[in-house]
Amino acid sequence: MNLLLDLSAHPVIGHRGAAGLAPENTIPGFRAGLEAGAEAVELDVHLTSDGVAVVIHDPTLERTTDRRGRIAEMTAEAIQQADAGFRFGSGGEYPWRGRGVRVPTLMEVVAAVPDAPLLIELKTPTVGPEVARVLSVSGAADRAVVAAEDHRGLGHFDHPPFHRGASRRDIARSFFRFGRPATACACFAVPLEHYGMMVPSRRFNRLAASRGSTVHVWTVDDEADANRVWNAGAQGIVTNRPDLVRQWRDTRFPIR
Repeated sequence: MNLLLDLSAHPVIGHRGAAGLAPENTIPGFRAGLEAGAEAVELDVHLTSDGVAVVIHDPTLERTTDRRGRIAEMTAEAIQQADAGFRFGSGGEYPWRGRGVRVPTLMEVVAAVPDAPLLIELKTPTVGPEVARVLSVSGAADRAVVAAEDHRGLGHFDHPPFHRGASRRDIARSFFRFGRPATACACFAVPLEHYGMMVPSRRFNRLAASRGSTVHVWTVDDEADANRVWNAGAQGIVTNRPDLVRQWRDTRFPIR
């Protein structure tokens, strides 16, 4: 069973791989997250001008690479000329610069972490069809959950072999008990708080579980916050520091 859909599990999910340990949304970052204790990885996907799904959070290159430009206006080949390790560092030290770290395609990530469950965030509705195609041809659909802020991108994932995650609209409807989320919504990936309110409240988590849906909470790097999440009954934690959260989780929920 896909660990992201297991109501009895408490998976540690690497945020953009392990954004506190290695360059985010890169193959070295995903591998670092898994090596540090993550049991699944979260990633973000945009569509290039030539129709390729690439793994990057922002709509532009500036924050995480040494180049500029909008993803939607550039080819995959041009994007992959950027150094995706350029900005990662602290204290004036940038250990990943010039090491060949690139913005990967979704297909490359799927191949690089062949056993990891994937929590995929569609950053635009237009990338949905290409993500569906990549997951289908790679055989990775069953180990992925596809979510999006904009519900219009999720229509391609309402039926098997796909697992549909939640949109912002689905989360709001469940939080306020206004109507129902999509019936195919198998998983909610939610922020810890929104305008000071805890989103994965006990009530929210109970409602999700009653519909067979898991709840995974982002982005949690603090032990007190992790315990808040678990005390409220949510399943997974999306974290920049899977090494730390894995220690806390294994102490809180020891394997019997």
